[in-house]
Amino acid sequence: MSEKKETKAASAEKRAEATQSVPAEGVAEGKYDPRLKKIYRERIAPELFKEVGYKSVMQVPKLEKIVVSMGVGEALQNKKLLDAAIADLSLITGQKAVKTKARKSIANFKIRAGQEIGVKVTLRGAMMYEFFDRLINVALPRVKDFRGVNQNAFDGHGNYSLGITEQIIFPEIDFDKIERVAGLNIVIVTTARTDAEAKAFLAKFGMPFRK
Repeated sequence: MSEKKETKAASAEKRAEATQSVPAEGVAEGKYDPRLKKIYRERIAPELFKEVGYKSVMQVPKLEKIVVSMGVGEALQNKKLLDAAIADLSLITGQKAVKTKARKSIANFKIRAGQEIGVKVTLRGAMMYEFFDRLINVALPRVKDFRGVNQNAFDGHGNYSLGITEQIIFPEIDFDKIERVAGLNIVIVTTARTDAEAKAFLAKFGMPFRK
């Protein structure tokens, strides 16, 4: 075999080896089918279609995006806290967090419009499903004396907001390495037309609503 053919063969072997595992970027690029996405496609969507009596599969609710954010008002005095929040949120979600700025000035808190006071991540696709899976099946059960999440935290348009008081419930966070214990807010955006429809939809995934 010529040197050129050997080089091509070696390259083909490397490509074959690379397909044996799914790297983090594979999740982001949609090359990986998350567990909850499979459950939605194979069980949840068909069940809702039958139970509700939708006329078209396009009417069945879907997860659109999940927005995870952290407010860091203390960053006005200590910029290090903002960097720490970016690191924590990036670890928790698996996606790089971005800084958020104040939209308007608030004199009582000495906040001026445009100042960086928080961080957020907007998850879609495979990364969204992976985070949602870890949230309901790993993180929330780690909350001390957990009895479920508020079933009335919908916004009137089929979207659900959840407040987490401590980021350390996520196993990705090493308690010994964090700057401070901080809370975060999670907004689950769905295509459901009503809150009742959204609640039934999220319950199918195993969202632990408090009774």
